[in-house]
Amino acid sequence: MAHCAVPYPLVVHIEPQYRGRDRLTVAFRLLLAIPHMIFVGTVGLSFAARNGQRDFTSIGGETGLLGGIAWLLAIASWFTIVISGVHINVIRRYTRYYLRWRVRALAYMMLLVDRYPPFGDATYPATLTLTLPETRDRLTVGLRILLAIPHFIVLFFLVCAWWVTSLVSWFLILFTGDYPQGLYDFGTAVLRWLIRVEAYVLLMIDEYPPFAFE
Repeated sequence: MAHCAVPYPLVVHIEPQYRGRDRLTVAFRLLLAIPHMIFVGTVGLSFAARNGQRDFTSIGGETGLLGGIAWLLAIASWFTIVISGVHINVIRRYTRYYLRWRVRALAYMMLLVDRYPPFGDATYPATLTLTLPETRDRLTVGLRILLAIPHFIVLFFLVCAWWVTSLVSWFLILFTGDYPQGLYDFGTAVLRWLIRVEAYVLLMIDEYPPFAFE
């Protein structure tokens, strides 16, 4: 695991919207977000394991149709990186595209932004900046899922806490038109943490994600 003093290579930025929220779209936010959920999923990580009875056990949330492709490509990339140290460029570009879309969609679903997110790349108050590594750390790539387990555990509790605070915030926005800053900042922090871990597991970065809200 690489630990250094330089800024983390993945940054999620959300333009804060504490006051004057759009109560109508907030009231129907989950319904409005369904098209994006189909493509890039909801809040959480998703994994599947096949057992002897051909059943699938899923852990976490959903990542949508594009996310399912990204996870399959990550499996292929695991082999190419471990064997040759090469992350195929078209796979990196696709996964970065998926993560950018996912950040925008999740920011909308999580009530952080009122403007409806675009389908694909376009200017939006929620952005993802990702600096891709020039050389790869084959050892940490080979052990990536094991190394990420501590973050999976933390994210489970963070996402559960976010669902509770999000429900409270939904009612507060409907009644007051404002999103309390403390609850808003917590939601933003959970989104940042989630995307950092997802990018790490999708092999887009080698630096170990920090256990931090910022």
